[in-house]
Amino acid sequence: MPEKKAKSKMEKPKREAKKDKELGKPIKEVKKKEKIARETAEKKTEIKKEAKPIESEFNPWDILRYPHLAEKSMNMVEIENKLVFIVDRRAKKDDIIEAVERGFNVVVDSVNTEITRKNQKKAYIKLAPQYSASDIASRLGMI
Repeated sequence: MPEKKAKSKMEKPKREAKKDKELGKPIKEVKKKEKIARETAEKKTEIKKEAKPIESEFNPWDILRYPHLAEKSMNMVEIENKLVFIVDRRAKKDDIIEAVERGFNVVVDSVNTEITRKNQKKAYIKLAPQYSASDIASRLGMI
């Protein structure tokens, strides 16, 4: 009887992976790329469906959280004609100016902001000389 030799892995003929004729890449790889592209397209359409309509009504209290009530803030209102507010952390200076001008019908001269240790954004809003910060503070019940 003839002896059977055990074929090692090296001796086995290698199978060639079926290749896509157009791309010259293995078919499995092409299918993965198509699947990923399809999934990302589906996610983009889902995001578009979830988009909220833009609100036409402007609310300044979305940006201005609340007035800062401290002794230093009260002195700034009386002496320097400044208002101090805790504002939304993502608000920019232009947004703060727009919120104060629309909300209180005043003209803002300048805005300085800082991030506090409590991770809040504090805005120092200086009003134009013809407007009084103490009038607005009394309307808000600060004084």
